[in-house]
Amino acid sequence: MTYDIVSYGHPCLREKAKPIAQVDDAIRQLAGDMLETMRAYNGIGLAAEQIARTEAICVVDLSPADDRDGFDAADVVGVRMPLILVNPEVVAESDDEEIAQEGCLSFPEIYVDVRRPTSVTVRYLSQDNEVTEIRARGLLARAMQHEIDHLHGILISDRMPTTQKVTLAGKLKRMGRLGKKGGVVPRK
Repeated sequence: MTYDIVSYGHPCLREKAKPIAQVDDAIRQLAGDMLETMRAYNGIGLAAEQIARTEAICVVDLSPADDRDGFDAADVVGVRMPLILVNPEVVAESDDEEIAQEGCLSFPEIYVDVRRPTSVTVRYLSQDNEVTEIRARGLLARAMQHEIDHLHGILISDRMPTTQKVTLAGKLKRMGRLGKKGGVVPRK
């Protein structure tokens, strides 16, 4: 099943995710539906809040053939894609940071300069109900941090520099009004 992705301004995007006690068939189905939805919108990550759900689950998929800016196949060596992260949390991050552009499926056609640690360790519950840790760098680290932000109600608009907020103010205001009315992002 493919979900609609809610637009910036939708109240669900500000909700904090509720932890999942155990991965069961319903959660596995949700994860599969989220992956299908993410791919239908040409994304690399998706959090439950973006489909108006509040479970603490997000998905990320960077294929080795990915040609996106910032993608380095070495960053995903040994990482099985797609990643389904239940109750994810960043447990360690590098002191090194970098600024890179990020997009978001809930903010169509908006790209924001965001400063993030270059590498992170994320702990999560696997599809087999095992506590798992993954150390990531580059685009994978950035994507996981972005999706985990969503689970805390943090959006790219919260992380953008003031100059970008001023530049995008009109577009964000229009998008926010649409989202408050239950607006969804059109599919490509």
